[in-house]
Amino acid sequence: QGQLDESGGGLVQAGSSLRLSCAASGRNISDYNMAWYRQAPGKEREIVASISWSGAKINYATYSVKHRFTIIRYNAKNTLYLQMDSLEPEDTAMYYCNSEYHNGQYYFYWGPGTQVTVSS
Repeated sequence: QGQLDESGGGLVQAGSSLRLSCAASGRNISDYNMAWYRQAPGKEREIVASISWSGAKINYATYSVKHRFTIIRYNAKNTLYLQMDSLEPEDTAMYYCNSEYHNGQYYFYWGPGTQVTVSS
């Protein structure tokens, strides 16, 4: 399995923007549908957005995320991004990237994640 390294999180005020990055190694993200996930304190990890291997199909988990976040993949750099605009306190969570769950597995080891904290 490949490795992932997320970065770009931080402490920001509501209404701010952040751009998260996910650098992969050991496997090419171009072979997989990829996704961003997040886990808030006391909650289960949930999917935020997904993008097909070619970038042609994109899905967002909620209406709110769909109109504020943009998932981007740059296969040539083996990197996945999440542009987050108009951040809300409810977006506070640890953010992770990985492949979509398929055939009973994720195709990369989970990285350390990057913390996003949004103050009101």
